[in-house]
Amino acid sequence: MDYLPIFYRITDKPCLMVGGGEVAARKVELLLKAGGNVLVVAPNIGSRIAELEEQGRLQVERRKFESTDIAGKTCIISATDDEAVNREVSQLAQAAEIPVNVVDDPELCSFITPAMVDRSPIQIAISSGGASPVMTRMLRSRLESSVPGAFGELARLADSFRGEVKQALPDVEARRLFWEQVLEGQVAELVFSGRHDEALSLLHQELAEFASSPLRGEVYLVGAGPGDPDLLTFKALRLMQKADVVLYDRLVSEPILDMVRRDAEKIYAGKASRNHSIPQ
Repeated sequence: MDYLPIFYRITDKPCLMVGGGEVAARKVELLLKAGGNVLVVAPNIGSRIAELEEQGRLQVERRKFESTDIAGKTCIISATDDEAVNREVSQLAQAAEIPVNVVDDPELCSFITPAMVDRSPIQIAISSGGASPVMTRMLRSRLESSVPGAFGELARLADSFRGEVKQALPDVEARRLFWEQVLEGQVAELVFSGRHDEALSLLHQELAEFASSPLRGEVYLVGAGPGDPDLLTFKALRLMQKADVVLYDRLVSEPILDMVRRDAEKIYAGKASRNHSIPQ
């Protein structure tokens, strides 16, 4: 990994945008959407930033960038057509250990802004590390069409129900299994079809039934095929993402193991001639 994928909270935090053109305006709108307090520094600004200034959504100072502009900032973005200015902003910000992004110049960035699918509070970020922005946009388009818009509403329903679930199911593992059952079942389908009250009623019912029944494990045999993860079935991938314990042999490739749930226990059970890792 070239970058650590994280989500950075900037709500009510001071953010600096150096540049006032069309590209800068797109980044400014992203900062505002995330709740940042934005200062724009640029000799000239475009119509969109002027409109946002008129609405009182940000502050603009029509002048050249100065080194003191970075003081106290939580996040800095530079989007000017002056390479020297962009480099200066990057160097000053990184020396002060302030996250900085220089648009279309990954070498000057300590963070990059990914392509995003927004189903707030669910957010999906896609990045190529600057290698292929076109590819990230293609992936975003595919995800936009495959992730229902109501995913955000489903997440908000789950959030509002977390306290009740925690009280009914003190065990962390039981709660995980319950939510997997709910979020892949009829409750989710009701939310996606706009039947929120029915979904809430069914959620209460499923929690009561789950809390009163003993937990039982299941075992699945998943064929890994010739080792190409693209050839896994959807069901195989879903089960690999749910499994608590995964036993695998020497024929299972690393790319396939990488698709197992990260916190699952992985047990190597491979055998070769005169080399048995565990008894039969």
